[in-house]
Amino acid sequence: MSGGGGRSWRLVRADTDAVPTSVRRFMARARRRRLRAALPWAVTAGALVVVGALVWLVYGTSVLGVRQVRVVGTDSLTPLQVEQAAAVRMEQPLAGVDLDRIRGRIEGLPAVDRAVVSRSWPSTVLIEVVERTPVAAVPAGEQFALIDAEGVVFRTVSRRPAGLPVAHIPAPGPDDINTRSALTVLSSLTAELREQLVSISVPAPAQVSLGLRRDRTVFWGDESQSETKAQVATVLLERKGNTIDVSAPKVVTIR
Repeated sequence: MSGGGGRSWRLVRADTDAVPTSVRRFMARARRRRLRAALPWAVTAGALVVVGALVWLVYGTSVLGVRQVRVVGTDSLTPLQVEQAAAVRMEQPLAGVDLDRIRGRIEGLPAVDRAVVSRSWPSTVLIEVVERTPVAAVPAGEQFALIDAEGVVFRTVSRRPAGLPVAHIPAPGPDDINTRSALTVLSSLTAELREQLVSISVPAPAQVSLGLRRDRTVFWGDESQSETKAQVATVLLERKGNTIDVSAPKVVTIR
């Protein structure tokens, strides 16, 4: 008490029992409502944080980066040649590797017909190569240029591979008319003709001829009716004569 009869005041915390029960229940319900309202936002925020961390881990770090390039399916090519053409940057995030661009670089190799590039988790780029299959060998000086069923020249070798016919074509290529004629005839041959085939000559589209074993020749003419000509020539293989002319398959001659 101060002199002069004035009063002194002090703050006193009210006991919880002093708050009416109804008010306490109202306040508790209000808190629960606030918590329930905030819970979805908290869960969403947590999920976003987790997703963001995973995305950063996969795309932004080298934790799941490229550690290996695996090549399968090569024959004339070596896996190293394919890897060098693919030019895959090591340690880059595997999820961010441009598979189409890698495939395009590999298919730029003349010997590659097609390629499939995929991810093999956690750290490998898998390259599956399908090489071109030669159907004929074209003389090129002292070497031989191999062509596939589309007429693509994809490889040069010093010796003719066993089992491949020699194709005498002035300018081999997929857009060359003589090459297309040769390929049409080759694809129509019977097993018997193919077994005896040594060479095919196409100096002009209508002057196709086959060189067989024992110095026999089949004059084919143009590429029309090739399947019929193949059947007729196969039957005539049993006849004597070194030259079989099936250019007009309904009127054949043997000399």
